[in-house]
Amino acid sequence: MPTGKELLREHNYRELWQKYCGFLDLSIEEFMSIQRSLLLEQIELLSRCELGRDIMSGAKPTSVDEFRRLVPLTTYEDYVPYLAEQREDALPAKPRLWQRTSGISGERAFKWGPITDRMYQAMRPMTFAVLILATCKRRYDISFGEGESILYALAPPPFATGCWGRAIADELPVSFQPPLAEAEGMSFEERLAQGMRRGLTEGIDLVFGMPSVLVALGEGVAQQGHDRTSLLHLLKQPRALLRVIKAIVKSRIARRPIRPKDLWSLRGVATAGTDASLYKSRIKELWGKEPLDVYGSTEAMMIATQTWDRQGMTFVPNFNFLEFIPESERAKEILVPGYEPATMLLDEVKQGQTYEIVVTNLLGGAFVRYRLGDIVPITGRRNDKLDIDIPQMAFYSRTGSLIDLAGFTRLTESTIRLAIEAAGLPVHDWVARKEVHDREATLHLYIEPLTEHCSSEHDIAEAVHQQLKRLDAPYSDVEDMLKRRPITVTVIPRGSFSNYSARQREAGAEVARLNPPHMNPSDVAMAALLQPLPEKTKVPVS
Repeated sequence: MPTGKELLREHNYRELWQKYCGFLDLSIEEFMSIQRSLLLEQIELLSRCELGRDIMSGAKPTSVDEFRRLVPLTTYEDYVPYLAEQREDALPAKPRLWQRTSGISGERAFKWGPITDRMYQAMRPMTFAVLILATCKRRYDISFGEGESILYALAPPPFATGCWGRAIADELPVSFQPPLAEAEGMSFEERLAQGMRRGLTEGIDLVFGMPSVLVALGEGVAQQGHDRTSLLHLLKQPRALLRVIKAIVKSRIARRPIRPKDLWSLRGVATAGTDASLYKSRIKELWGKEPLDVYGSTEAMMIATQTWDRQGMTFVPNFNFLEFIPESERAKEILVPGYEPATMLLDEVKQGQTYEIVVTNLLGGAFVRYRLGDIVPITGRRNDKLDIDIPQMAFYSRTGSLIDLAGFTRLTESTIRLAIEAAGLPVHDWVARKEVHDREATLHLYIEPLTEHCSSEHDIAEAVHQQLKRLDAPYSDVEDMLKRRPITVTVIPRGSFSNYSARQREAGAEVARLNPPHMNPSDVAMAALLQPLPEKTKVPVS
């Protein structure tokens, strides 16, 4: 069978498309058949290893229905005894490599996930598919050639996106800026700066990175465009100097600061990160191309990808067996201690409904009926316009107990509470929400002070910000790498929480629901909390 490189060289684009993007032509029945077949194979591997026997409580299901009935849902805590120590002897298959996340603040430094050789080999064609889809305009359109230059804006191994970078390099005849071997030895900031500098000379055809990083890079170009020192350094690099001069002319004609799209005419942009939708329009403004959004994680590799219409994301069949917890089941779990929520399969989900996604790794992976903590709406049962017969999804949010900021950190309630206490703030109560301000994901704290006289909102935000940086290194990276302080504070009137509780009590709410949740309260809960206080509820000045 010819390789992708050979097909590309021979301009055999139809066969190339089928080899890498053929999953888009599957019927939902064919998709589910692949899912079931690979799951039964995975169950066999799990039954032979210590981790699998532990997670499945010694059971060996013989069907998908049995598997879902007998095997409980899991979280990362179920895997810590095996993965924290990288116990390869206890796993379904020997890992080719290990990748990790930034973890959950206040709980652990990071989470490890093993990647088997089969998972890695499956990732190679999917990374090619992503770059095809990022550059094409229709089915069978291959706007991709040999020797394309890619800006390396991904986190390096052992982070998941860095492993994707390696897969691209193994599958495609491309050059990275900076070269992969050099990039993996650099700090994140050094790699990005070097990639942009080399791109001025070598050119850049494609960009693949985290959305927040691409925005920060793009906005940084405008600042450098006015830096005379930077321009003087280019005098010894004629190609780079010519590129910059042309870009300056373009930007002045447009009467705006210089942007990356003035420097490079990109073939495509791909992004991987939970905040992609927040930055989509800004990335297009800066880089000149609407980004292709890819959904994946350390624990699940790749789950779904957008296609050339840049609408909903299409699920990928061969990395994970997919299950979905409906909102109604999640609500029951909250109300009934110990309740195990029921799941639906991909061919059962409904358009317009929102689900928590559950994955079981295939191809020898370690995670079984694993709750990623991601909430996804199903935007369509299929993509009628493009004739894709697979349900379409969008990324919505993490589950309510976490606040994800720009893909760098996931803040927990305990970390935020510790930061408030360490800042020495006299606070009666608080709630925290992930909100969007000026197209940036922000931690918004609503604080009811303990005393009438308190610090300004700016000073409170600065104090909590400094403590969060001390407590959570990935949070600090948001400021260091993106050059912004991702926190805002609103001081609400004294008595607001008591007023909320009184209204809930009058409405007959259960004791557990008398106060709003500290993390990500709903819009309805926030509206109730921020209602003007009746005179009798106002707290007198002490």
